[in-house]
Amino acid sequence: MGARSGAEYLAGLGNKREIWLDGEQVADVTTDPRLAGAAHAIAELYDLQLRPDLIETMTYESPTTGDPVGLSFIEPRSADDLARRRRMVKTWMDHTSGMFGRSADFMNIMVTGLALDADSFQRPDRPYGAYLRDYYHHIRERDLVLTHTLVTPQYDRSRPVEEQDTTVAAHAVDETDEGWVIRGARMVSTLCAHADEMLVAPSSYLANSPDAAKYAFCFALPIDAPGMRFICRPSLIPQGAASAMDHPLSHRLDEIDGMVIFDDVLVPWERTFVYRDVSMCNGLFNRTGAMAHVMHQFSTKNLAKAEFMMGLAMRVAESTNVDQFLHVQNMLSEMIVFTEQVRAALVASEAEAQPGPGGAYQPASMPLWTVRQTFPQQFQRMCEIIQIIGAGGLVAVPSYAELAGPHAGDVERYLQAANAGSRERIRLFRLAWDAAVSGFSGRQQLYERYYSGDPVRLAAALFELYDSDPHKDRIDRLLDDLEGRQAPPGTGRAFT
Repeated sequence: MGARSGAEYLAGLGNKREIWLDGEQVADVTTDPRLAGAAHAIAELYDLQLRPDLIETMTYESPTTGDPVGLSFIEPRSADDLARRRRMVKTWMDHTSGMFGRSADFMNIMVTGLALDADSFQRPDRPYGAYLRDYYHHIRERDLVLTHTLVTPQYDRSRPVEEQDTTVAAHAVDETDEGWVIRGARMVSTLCAHADEMLVAPSSYLANSPDAAKYAFCFALPIDAPGMRFICRPSLIPQGAASAMDHPLSHRLDEIDGMVIFDDVLVPWERTFVYRDVSMCNGLFNRTGAMAHVMHQFSTKNLAKAEFMMGLAMRVAESTNVDQFLHVQNMLSEMIVFTEQVRAALVASEAEAQPGPGGAYQPASMPLWTVRQTFPQQFQRMCEIIQIIGAGGLVAVPSYAELAGPHAGDVERYLQAANAGSRERIRLFRLAWDAAVSGFSGRQQLYERYYSGDPVRLAAALFELYDSDPHKDRIDRLLDDLEGRQAPPGTGRAFT
């Protein structure tokens, strides 16, 4: 089959999935006004990969069929392959201004990264690694969209899941010849309403105890698997808005989040990659090298997002001439620094890439860890800068529909700016509102804060991962050298 078109993606969504939103089951995610925008945004991304002028940028030849398949599935054999994959990801991310963080390339790269180390999943009782490789081939050749879920529900956050006095967290309850049965819930399944499949993977560390084994698994299922349903948060698209231009980002890019409920769902053995194996689950993504590939993907997303926010802030500042003030130039310079730091980290990760599991090239992780740790704060600051620069103009900007309303003359006269007519200013400030102030923006800021894990635990993980010995040894050598330079007492000199 190979790389799909947008129409093929939409046709494949079907209506058997059980998506619940605002207390009702969604009949068709491609037409429901709360979900259709994101469905069609994904379709646009799929169409990009088949555009004649982009097909070489977006696809590569399948090693098994020879058909063009999405480049996000490539197993990179060189630093050039990593750069090529980045250009593909950047093309998609630029199309969505970096505001659609869970487009298909995110999970494609995650599964590819795990499959590269498939041998470590093998067990004497079952060939879990072979199952994983088969699944990678399955989604690559069919160009499927995946969601994923890593986190147990927030029942009692003071205790690990295996010590909680509840069974709300998803856990194994039975086994059959065909597979095993899972019951309970997981969160947060971003893009669940628009995905073809879902990967359920481990996140937090589990105690090495019999009580924890039932929570230790990794598997994949179709979204419409019997007994599986999703309860979603409310849409961020304002219903009944006078114009789509009033909410230009949220209208297209609200990648809905949900909780998945497993009502005694059968997981086939051939869709299982880890089962009741605590040691395999703990540290899975870092140990297999998959995290380095995932960080490479979302750092590319962050670059597209930073470039968009920087350009937006500069245009807002220019429209009213506030970019003539030094303090505003200082804030815009902050955004330049944020953007170029992300770009530099990506370049460094590719320049220092080394062969990893499966013989594939793995981007250097430390440059990407810096993006992972700093971008959430940087994005919040970018939103704040746009709020400061736009000031009251963001609050007072009317609907784009006023341009065709009975008082269009007033709008034309009073809503213009020094460097922008009323139409240009309204659409610019509506975009700035949606990017930096709206509920959509609030979700983006929260999303970035917890996108790849709890920031406190991530900081501790980075501390543990970082090779600090060479730097501490340097201090010891310096002190030894300085001490050796001391002159004998009474010479009046501190050093020779």
